[in-house]
Order: sequence, then structure tokens, then C-alpha cells
Amino acid sequence: MARILTYAEKNTWIHRLCGVTKLTFFLGWSVIGMLTYDTRVLMTMLIISLLIFKVSKTEWKQVGTVFKFILLFLCLNLLTVFLFSPYEGVKIYGSRTELVHLFGHYTLTIEQLFYEFNIMLKYFTVIPVVLMFIVTTNPSEFAASLNRIGISYYIGYSVAIALRYVPDVQSDFIKIKHAQEARGIEMSSKAKLMTRIRNMASIIFPLIFSSMDRIDVVSNAMELRGFGKHKKRTWYYSRPLKKNDYLTIAFVICFAAISLTITFYDGSRFYNPF
Repeated sequence: MARILTYAEKNTWIHRLCGVTKLTFFLGWSVIGMLTYDTRVLMTMLIISLLIFKVSKTEWKQVGTVFKFILLFLCLNLLTVFLFSPYEGVKIYGSRTELVHLFGHYTLTIEQLFYEFNIMLKYFTVIPVVLMFIVTTNPSEFAASLNRIGISYYIGYSVAIALRYVPDVQSDFIKIKHAQEARGIEMSSKAKLMTRIRNMASIIFPLIFSSMDRIDVVSNAMELRGFGKHKKRTWYYSRPLKKNDYLTIAFVICFAAISLTITFYDGSRFYNPF
């Protein structure tokens, strides 16, 4: 059975970081990844992301299923980019080096491949950090940390519930998938890719309805317990910022400044090797 993507307690320095530190790193890393198309910066970010993922001791079984869906989405996205804008790389880099004519007005160019390679790098620089954030952050401690720096506990609780809800959605997805397979709908690798995509789409509506039922149950339970009656509240989980937290925050700030300087020093977000 597939492992559910959820928080797992482990003895690593990443797990010991405060939730606010992880959120700061995640947001800073994501902003850099969104703004830059500089291949040098993206490759550096990819290496650092993989190192962080390795240090967090996250097991492949825990994230493999989610990663496969992300990889499928990435492939579809890259194909869509090529179909709707086959010469975007040519316009960006100002040159055209043709490799092979495919069909119609579609010709594969080195510039387009390089452009889509950068898009792929942008995904792979952020994905390990997202997965690491989910599996190394205790939702309750994270909510307490957010409230500690002045963010309303309403928002903190919303984020905590969202993080706790991730494994529930995965569990529902797996149950619905098995139910569909029991009815003879093939979703394994035995079926063709497009058939699997269509069959997977049939899971969406049952998943939405089950999610809405759970939202109603949670909101009623919180209302019955008087959630939101007071302006402040105490927390069972709370973790102060320590030396490693300040070092991590300083690192992401310095890295963001250096990366954005390299990215925009010539007035363009794109590194042009042509």
C-alpha cells in the first residue's frame, strides 16, 4: 500500500528547526524559483534542494506516489508549452538552431529545448523543498510558531488543519482508487497513459464530495468547542527560534539577494548561452 505523505518525527537538524524558519525558507526559495530563469541559479538551487531532501532522511516510499503525479503534471505542462508556443525559446534567446522538423509548422529547436529545460528546473528546485516542508513540520508546532510572531491564531490553525488534511485527502484518494479498480476500471501501468489519465479524472468528483463532508464535520466540531471566542490562546506545542533558525533565515536572505542580483544584472531574467 502507498505510504501517506505526512509529518514524520525524526532526529535531524531540519526537524529541529522552528516552523517559522521552515516557512521563511520555503517562501523565499519559492520566490527565487519563480522569478529567475537563470540556469546557473536554478542548477545551484536544485543541488541544494536535493541535499536538503537527503539530510531530512525522507524516504522515497513516503513521497514517491506524490512525486509521480507531479512528474506527470510536469510532462503535460511542458508538452502544452511546446504545442501552444513552439518558438518561445527562439523569441527569448534571439537565435534559431533547428534540430528536426516534426509536423506542420512545428520544428524542434535547441533554444526551445533549453527554455523548457529551465521550466523543468524551476519545478525540481521547489518540489523537494515542498515535500520536505510537509514531512518535517509538525502542524501543531507550526501553528504555535506563526502565532508567536504575531500572526492571528485563526490563520495559524487554518494552516495547521491544511497540513493535517493532506494525508486525509491522500487516504481518500487511495480508497476511491481501489474502489474504482474493484469495479474493473484499470488505473495501473497496464493501461495506456491517456486511459489512465481519463480514469484518474473519474476520482476527482468523489474526492471533492468527501472533502466537503470532512470540512463540514471539522467546522461544526470547532464551533461546538467555542473556537474563536477569545482573542488569544495558549499552545501545547511551542518552539522558540534558536541559533540554527537564525542561520537558516540568514542563509536564505543572502542567497536570495545573490541569486536575484545574478539574475537581473543584465536586465533580463534569462541566462542566454547562445
